[in-house]
Amino acid sequence: MAIQVGDKAPDFELKDNHGAAVKLSDFRGHKNVVLLFYPFAFTGVCTGELCEVRDHLPQFSERDTQVLAVSNDSIHTLRVFAEQEGLEYPLLSDFWPHGEVSRAYGVFDEDKGCAVRGTFVIDREGVVRWTVVNALPDARDLTEYVTALDSL
Repeated sequence: MAIQVGDKAPDFELKDNHGAAVKLSDFRGHKNVVLLFYPFAFTGVCTGELCEVRDHLPQFSERDTQVLAVSNDSIHTLRVFAEQEGLEYPLLSDFWPHGEVSRAYGVFDEDKGCAVRGTFVIDREGVVRWTVVNALPDARDLTEYVTALDSL
């Protein structure tokens, strides 16, 4: 079961596409976080979603919000994906232990071996304020999480 609104967001530390450690709790007290789980780099729907975030990144920075995108790909795959698509926000690797963070958020599909499309808007105190979980083929609507940020 996915983390619910009002829950404390589970802390984690994952490597980004450059190999740097990113810890969710480092943003506490400083920024809101939009945490996006997605199945795999280089797939059609995932690429479309992450490029849409790229194209609207100022909407997040204007709201003092950090976007973190998490997949079960390796950091090497994520580095090439980010370079190819011009993604300048952190792509985090939940590769090993495989899917540990995705499982903690309740968005890991055991049969497919990857995260589903889970989105969590987390406030500066580390509390989940909005969430949506979509099936693998269903793209998310970026305007929904921008609207959720405006309600914080």
